[in-house]
Amino acid sequence: MRVKLGDVCASIYDGDHSAPPKSKSGIPFITISNINAGDGFIDFSNTAFVPEEYCKSLKVERKPKRGDVLYSVVGSFGIPSLIKSDEKFVFQRHIAILRPSERIDSTYLYYVLKDPNFYHWADAVAIGSAQRTVTLGQLRNKEIDLPDLETQRRIAGVLSAYDELIENNRKQIKLLEEAAQRLYKDWFVDLNFPGHETTPIHNGLPEGWKMGSLLDIAEVIRGCSYSSDEIAGGEKMLINLGNLAPFGGFRTGYEKPFSGKPRPDQAVAKGDVIMGLTEQATGLAGYAALLPSVPEGSVISADLVKLAPKDSVPSEFIYALLRFGRLSDLISPLANGTKIKHLRPESLPRAVALLPNVELMRRYAECVGPLYDGIDTCQQQIAAAREARDRLLPKLMTSEIRV
Repeated sequence: MRVKLGDVCASIYDGDHSAPPKSKSGIPFITISNINAGDGFIDFSNTAFVPEEYCKSLKVERKPKRGDVLYSVVGSFGIPSLIKSDEKFVFQRHIAILRPSERIDSTYLYYVLKDPNFYHWADAVAIGSAQRTVTLGQLRNKEIDLPDLETQRRIAGVLSAYDELIENNRKQIKLLEEAAQRLYKDWFVDLNFPGHETTPIHNGLPEGWKMGSLLDIAEVIRGCSYSSDEIAGGEKMLINLGNLAPFGGFRTGYEKPFSGKPRPDQAVAKGDVIMGLTEQATGLAGYAALLPSVPEGSVISADLVKLAPKDSVPSEFIYALLRFGRLSDLISPLANGTKIKHLRPESLPRAVALLPNVELMRRYAECVGPLYDGIDTCQQQIAAAREARDRLLPKLMTSEIRV
C-alpha cells in the first residue's frame, strides 16, 4: 500500500526557528554534527546547552520522545536517527522530527528514512544551492510503501539485529578508550607513573621531563589536495575531515574513493595519528584520531595532517597527549579565519604541555596497545555489520527479500 508520510505520522515538525538561549548547563542542544551519519546514534558528549525553561516553552511536537525519528533536512540532509531513550534534548531547526502514528512502527519508519532510495528522492527534490533543503511539505507528501504492522516489525527486527551489534561494539570501544584515558591521567596528570617514588624533582618537574610542543615529538605532514574528478572513483581510499569525530576519535563510513597521485608520505596506515586543520564544525581543528585498520594505499586529504613520530616516540602517546592530555584544547584556539577557521602548523609551538621521557612514553604505549587492538577489532565488526545491514535494507524495503 502506498501512503504519504504525513498520513502515517502524527506530526512532522522541525526545530525552533528562533536562536535558542545558551546556558552552561541544562538541556543538551543537538545539531546535525551530533548525529552519526552511518548509524544514526546521537553523541551527547560534546553539546551546547539551553535552559530547561526554554525546553518547556516549546510546542509538544518539537519535544523529542522515545520512538520519534529525527531527520536532517538542511545542508547535510538525509541523516535519520531513531530516539531510543527518554533523555531530554532539543535540536536545531535544520533537523525535522517525525512522530509516528499507530499505523507505522517507529523502527520501521527509521529504516524507511535510511533506505538509499529515500535519500535519492531527497537529493532530487532538495531546493537551494548553498544550503540545500528538503522542506517539511515535501516530507509530508512523500509516498512510501507501507506493509501491514506485523511485516513492518519483522523487517525492523531483522535490521535492528545489526544495529544492536553495532551499538554493543560502540559501547565496548568507549570502555576501552576510557581505560586508556584513566591510565594516562594516573601516570601523566596525577604523576603516579612507574618509579615516581624514587624519581628526583627538578624545578617542579620529574627528572627527564620537560615542557614542549607537538613539534618536539612529531613531524607534521599535510595531506593531499584533490579535485572532484579524483573522488569520483579510484582504487585508493581518501581519509578526510569527515572521518574525524568532533573533539577527537575516528569515524568510519566517510572515506572516499580516490584516483589522485599523492606523495608517498601522505599515505596512512593503522596506528598513524591524524589531526584536523579546518574548523568546518566545532571540535575539528587541532583534534586527533588514531587510525584503525584502513585499506592499503589510503591517503589523507589536505584538511588533515599526519603526525609522524620523532625520536622513537610511540604514536599511541602522541594521540593520548592530544586527546587525554588536552593538548588539542590548547591547539584548537590557534586556528583563525573569517568564515572557516584554519590551523597553521607553524603556530603549534605556542601550545605546550608536559612531556615525559621517551622510555615512559613507550611503557604507556605497551600498556594501551592491546586496548587499541581491541578497539580496532570492534571497529572492524561494526564495519562488517554496517555493510551487511546496508546491503539488506533496500532489498527488504522493496520486498526483493521477504520476511
